[in-house]
Amino acid sequence: MNFLSHFYFDRHTNDCYHVLGTVLPDLLKNADKHIVLHPEKLQHTDPNVNSIITGWNKHLAVDKYFHSSKFFTTHSHELKKQLLPAIQGSPVKPFFLGHIALELIIDNLLLTTGEVKVDDFYNHLAGCKNETIGEFLTFSGMTDTAVFFKFYENFKKSKYLHTYAETHQISYALKRICMRVWNNPFTEQHEAQMNEVLGSYRDYLLGSFMTIFEEIGGKL
Repeated sequence: MNFLSHFYFDRHTNDCYHVLGTVLPDLLKNADKHIVLHPEKLQHTDPNVNSIITGWNKHLAVDKYFHSSKFFTTHSHELKKQLLPAIQGSPVKPFFLGHIALELIIDNLLLTTGEVKVDDFYNHLAGCKNETIGEFLTFSGMTDTAVFFKFYENFKKSKYLHTYAETHQISYALKRICMRVWNNPFTEQHEAQMNEVLGSYRDYLLGSFMTIFEEIGGKL
């Protein structure tokens, strides 16, 4: 699941460090795909660091339940099939595209239906002290935190997740993610055709997408 889908499960909490923990695995992956941390069983004397660890573990649980669900299997496969004609000649792997496209569509639906508010998410991040985050990272084994904090400050400043509410921007967000793996993954024609597919599939999921949150919520 993507940032806002993870946030959905803790949208009512007052613990900013827990919220940060629920998205930190993906933030780290975006900052540097080579960063690998395993803080799952760690315990710290600072309760805020432990809140990050608790949020981290919840992230792992949510992703496990999501990726093993019939909802994910069905819709990522269908999106892969529908996007395949739109990306002829692209180096992007169709399975990867279907997987990420589904997650972006779900985030878009959460925003456009009012289930989550982006500003609430960013306000939580703003409430976390970098000293505490740095303590978590070094405690978890990271020796150089500079690359993460450079990305993290830009992530907070840009407030890029606001664009997820714009359905026509889903293909652009998808392109940005694919650019971490492939150079020039899509042409303008690819993006235009992808927008048509993604917009239609977004409307198709509108009436039923909350079932996956109900399913996962029942297992947490």
